[in-house]
Amino acid sequence: IVFVSLWVSISHCFGGWLSYHKPEFKGKVIDAETKEPIEGAVVVVVYKKHSLISGPGGGYTSVLKVKETLTDKNGEFYFPAYTTVIQPNSREDYAEFIIYKHGYDHFPSQGTILSGLGLDSIQTFFSKETGSEGELEVMVKGGNFKMVKVAFGIVELPPLTTWEERNKANMISPTDDKKQWPLLHEMIEKEEEWLRKNKGWKR
Repeated sequence: IVFVSLWVSISHCFGGWLSYHKPEFKGKVIDAETKEPIEGAVVVVVYKKHSLISGPGGGYTSVLKVKETLTDKNGEFYFPAYTTVIQPNSREDYAEFIIYKHGYDHFPSQGTILSGLGLDSIQTFFSKETGSEGELEVMVKGGNFKMVKVAFGIVELPPLTTWEERNKANMISPTDDKKQWPLLHEMIEKEEEWLRKNKGWKR
């Protein structure tokens, strides 16, 4: 009853606005070599909307909400379902994911099966029971698609073994607004500090 009353109130206040909903997202981050969980990796989900504006440029996609968390000692993370309202000239768009721990390549990264997942497939990948198996469509070389077997929610981050590898894989801050991405910015700054101090390092 409380939920119904609240939704009626929202609908009344935002008459004509549209509902935006994404399911809960969860997963587990592990070391690609040892298969051990990675604690303290930053996981970001970026909820996006598409504005339907007519004109020469057409509509455009923009960030609606950003949420961050850190993986726990088991390498696991969780985001509850997200529901809000958006303007009537907009529609729900995809959710984008970034996973990063200094010393490792980030997700999504090139050269892995998961890098070929489409936007809808990525959402499915993180909304199923973690570790359960199934198939998703991925893009392979040549722009072709095929169904591949995946363990939903399991992300393997390759450890980087040389300074050159870490420098090449170092993420560029996605925005100058550190208030919107504080955990990711902090992780990127840690890696940049390490790179400054350890040039020439090899594991």
